[in-house]
Amino acid sequence: MGRMTSHPRPHSFTVGFDLDLTLVDSRPGIRAAYESLAALTGTYIDVDLVCSRLGPPLERELANWFPAAEVARVAELYRAGYPEHAIRASPPMPGAHAALAAVRELGGRSIVVTAKYERNARLHLDHLGLAADVLAGDLWAEQKGTALREHGAGVYVGDHTGDVRGARTAGALSVAVATGPCDGAELRAAGADVVLDDLTAFPGWLRGYRAAEEGAGAVAVTEARA
Repeated sequence: MGRMTSHPRPHSFTVGFDLDLTLVDSRPGIRAAYESLAALTGTYIDVDLVCSRLGPPLERELANWFPAAEVARVAELYRAGYPEHAIRASPPMPGAHAALAAVRELGGRSIVVTAKYERNARLHLDHLGLAADVLAGDLWAEQKGTALREHGAGVYVGDHTGDVRGARTAGALSVAVATGPCDGAELRAAGADVVLDDLTAFPGWLRGYRAAEEGAGAVAVTEARA
């Protein structure tokens, strides 16, 4: 797991977010990076197919196109070329800035937990001005639960069934956005607690969720004092 940095201020709650196709539309950048890799190695890669199933770790995808003994070397080539080809080409997902701002405005902090190589994930966040408090890279599916638990995330937002599994592992509420390779029905079947069309609906959902939590907390305190 990559290095994590924490925000020094106290927060009342923490929300986790996936990166690719949740906060960042990295498809154009990943397409360019794979096209460059194919040209560099002289290996055929069906880039349309790759971009249709983003989410799992890089090495898992590369194993479909390269012999097992070559995967680690080719992964390094891909990661080395990624900043040149992918960062400027990848815009934020609709609602990404507003989602992070909503967490901050309600007194929370945000943690980005992604399978992407952490150094490249940081480049995306910095380039787009997506101001998360914590970044944890190189984590996939259930592994994401480690970072979510460490930072006390009560909610994890992602676009893949692997993100749902990560939230479940951490005991966090799974909020899924149908902006990646998995549609709403697939996300619900995987166990997502909430499914949104995209992040533009997240600030309103979060305000309602926090109001309900605070209301339930107030009721509990009143009952305890009675």
